[in-house]
Amino acid sequence: MKSVPKLIRRFVGIMLLSSVLLIILNFTLLVIYTLNQSPNGSPWTTAQEVADNLLQDSNGYILTEETANELQNTNVWALFIDNATMKVVWQTDNLPETIPMSYTVSDIASLTRGYIDGYPTFTGEAENGLVVLGYPKDSFWKHMWPSWDYNLIANLPKTVLSILAINIALIFIIYVIANSKLLKSVKPIVSGIQALSTNEEVHIREKGLLSELAININKTSDILQTQSRQLRKRETARANWIAGVSHDIRTPLSMVMGYAGQLESDERLSEDDRKKATVIVKQSERMRNLINDLNLASKLEYNMQPINPERQNLIAVVRQVVVDFINMNIDEKFTIEWETNETLTSCPVCIDKDLIKRAVSNLIQNSMNHNEQGCHIFIRVMAEDNVYTVVVADDGIGATNEQIEKLNHSPHYMVCDENTSEQRHGLGLLIVKQIIFTHKGKMQIRHSEYGGFEVDLSLPMTM
Repeated sequence: MKSVPKLIRRFVGIMLLSSVLLIILNFTLLVIYTLNQSPNGSPWTTAQEVADNLLQDSNGYILTEETANELQNTNVWALFIDNATMKVVWQTDNLPETIPMSYTVSDIASLTRGYIDGYPTFTGEAENGLVVLGYPKDSFWKHMWPSWDYNLIANLPKTVLSILAINIALIFIIYVIANSKLLKSVKPIVSGIQALSTNEEVHIREKGLLSELAININKTSDILQTQSRQLRKRETARANWIAGVSHDIRTPLSMVMGYAGQLESDERLSEDDRKKATVIVKQSERMRNLINDLNLASKLEYNMQPINPERQNLIAVVRQVVVDFINMNIDEKFTIEWETNETLTSCPVCIDKDLIKRAVSNLIQNSMNHNEQGCHIFIRVMAEDNVYTVVVADDGIGATNEQIEKLNHSPHYMVCDENTSEQRHGLGLLIVKQIIFTHKGKMQIRHSEYGGFEVDLSLPMTM
């Protein structure tokens, strides 16, 4: 269930990253928006510039042309209040008619922090009076009482950070609550999928946000379980059928072999008839061996063959097989050579001795069956990287690369219902592969260094 915590961490990480990016984006947009709302700079600075550029001569007050154009372009009016008379002694041409022409001290205080007739006003100090600029009514909003508690300003950074932390925590809590049902629904889904991979029966509660997915997983589990039961039933029937046929054939085959053996040794028969009886005996023995191989392969395939592993010396077991073949007086066109290094005397393994002997015997017999013109058979045992390997090779006709590839990777017809028209003959290599598999070993088929066929059987060492 490592995937669920990983999923939760991913959700939380995305939420936190989204929150931070959202805050940064909002702050950036606020700054951009604020700057765009003040394209003409500070009106207080402009008012002071007008006061500095308002010149007095014999005819009165004159504003420089550049400053006058700037006020006109921004639709701003201006007036100058004389300190002595508290009356307007200069004004721009666009001064509204509703603007008073004389002021008291309280009027000055009010317009400085507020408005005149709804126009936001800003002041600039001149030598003999006060310059007042009036902006369009909807251009600025002025705070009439610009005073703040000192502690509020001093603690503002801490307050902002605290509010920010509270907001993030609140977003996190809302996110977890909103997704708790989803996370709760994900856990059984993940468990169900993991159980499907091990062919376990699965039944997930079909409720919640992922109910549709749970329904499909339950249906999939039912289908897999049905297929598994049908497959086991078919495998059992196949194994029982093979065992029954093998048993039923043995009795009539024994009678055929017995009578053929009698005819083979009956001197009253002609030489030609006795040779025919000999052929019947040999072919009957071949049929018997094929039946025994088929029965053993079936038992190994469906785990019906009892395995009795014991600690054995692999060299002694393989050498015994070689000796048994030599003592059988095999045809002179076949020779068996023992190539195991003499310094290697003990190879302890935990094996079923009879099955391993059967595997090595099948490989030797395989070399004989596929090289009718004769060949040399080379057998050795090697030790490397905590693995013991039995090598059975020959210098016969060998096999093509395509044939070796098929032998290494293609399933046998006993476990594959496809391509039955191209079924391979014989069960020897299949039995060898099954025997090695039951011992947790490996089998590798390749070209031999002698130009023929080679099979390597690897078994784990016993410590």
